[in-house]
Amino acid sequence: MARIICIANQKGGVGKTTTAVNLAASLAAAEKKTLLVDMDPQGNASSGVGVDKSLLRESIYDALINDTDATGIIVGTDLPCLDLLPATPDLAGAELELITIADREHKLKQVLAGIQHSYDYILIDCPPSLSLLTVNAMTAAHCVLIPLQCEFYAMEGLSQILNTIKLVQKGLNRSLRVEGIVLTMYDGRNNLARQVSDEIRTHFGSQTFGTVIPRNVRLSEAPSHGKPVLLYDIASRGAASYLELAREIMEREGRDG
Repeated sequence: MARIICIANQKGGVGKTTTAVNLAASLAAAEKKTLLVDMDPQGNASSGVGVDKSLLRESIYDALINDTDATGIIVGTDLPCLDLLPATPDLAGAELELITIADREHKLKQVLAGIQHSYDYILIDCPPSLSLLTVNAMTAAHCVLIPLQCEFYAMEGLSQILNTIKLVQKGLNRSLRVEGIVLTMYDGRNNLARQVSDEIRTHFGSQTFGTVIPRNVRLSEAPSHGKPVLLYDIASRGAASYLELAREIMEREGRDG
């Protein structure tokens, strides 16, 4: 049965989709059968693994709104162990349509119920907002991974996402927990980045991953080539950091189990 990890932060520009794509690819490279679920109407996670959204006949929208079997929507990627449940701009309309549907917060959980036995990990990339799509992802997930940019407003954004998690725990998914906080876009030459890192580690201790994702040109370039950084430049610091993050997550799961 898959471990379902929701990757979320209500603040945009924190490396959320970059983390979803590259962590999924790194788990797949470790021969863990992995499904990346794109729950962002922008569909950046889909294009980030090389899927042309314009060629898709169906997407996660159809699974959520039309009860289409997800098995027929899933597409493969260039990594043998990585599959994608893609998103298209249609997903933006799902927000309004879900409002009228009974049990609307549990739709993604229902979608994944029939396929989670086929995977070791399911990673859900959320939109950068508190929306019904994000709530669906948290309701379906076992845990939330929070990417946090090493910059001034980081703590404010973190408090918002932690409050959202508490609300979901209270009303929709009592077993939801924080998988961890991963520091992104880190530049060790920057005093502020070091201060933010120190403050987060002081406040959250072991909930903060040891792995830090650096600012890295190759990591930034990879999406424009429709590839995870592992396939774009495996020798880059960005690739090494996500491989290390995947190792840390697998080790944590071993301890939790």
